[in-house]
Amino acid sequence: MPESSYLALFLIGLLGGTHCIGMCGGIVGALSMGAGSRPSLHLAYNVGRIVSYGVAGAIAGALGGASLALSGQLPVRIVLFVLANLMLVALGLYLMGATRALAFTERFGQKLWRHLQPLSKRFLPARTIAQAFPLGLVWGWLPCGLVYSALVTALTSGSALSGAGMMLAFGVGTLPNLLLAGLLAVRLNEYVAKPVVRLTAGLLVLAFGLWGLFAAMRLIVQV
Repeated sequence: MPESSYLALFLIGLLGGTHCIGMCGGIVGALSMGAGSRPSLHLAYNVGRIVSYGVAGAIAGALGGASLALSGQLPVRIVLFVLANLMLVALGLYLMGATRALAFTERFGQKLWRHLQPLSKRFLPARTIAQAFPLGLVWGWLPCGLVYSALVTALTSGSALSGAGMMLAFGVGTLPNLLLAGLLAVRLNEYVAKPVVRLTAGLLVLAFGLWGLFAAMRLIVQV
């Protein structure tokens, strides 16, 4: 995958902060009950969450690589690339509030989440790094349309290592919003709820998806 894919996923994580806070606001609030304004605990939680994204990316990249190895590479790569960018288009609309198109993707992870979610109770309230980090590991598997969109892109990476790298880039992009959400929860929630912020984030992510589809169409025509 081109290096621009890592930058794109980083920016998607950053711009998707409005959705991240909506999805993870509850756990950030629960963490704040024990952590208060202690940056080290909020950072430990988020590092754990990003590590889980990296593991999920490695799995997606390995599966994508296996599919490429078992069939003609170019057609499969194009299909995965088109799917990834269609997910970005849906995500951009989702962030803008124009559609709930990605909500169905979150239902796919509900079954796994029902088994993992009780584990988080062992670490709440998180008052130490030893509690905050594993709490983040668990909550990194929270069903989330934004994460699933990034994972579809990781499928196109062709290897477990590249898939992990792409999801780590995405996770780092989400870090500023969720880290600040824990430290400045009320002010940040008011900011990201503004329609102009959601519209801007959605339009930029939508542009990523449309540009990718345009590139895919050019590749199909050349084939």
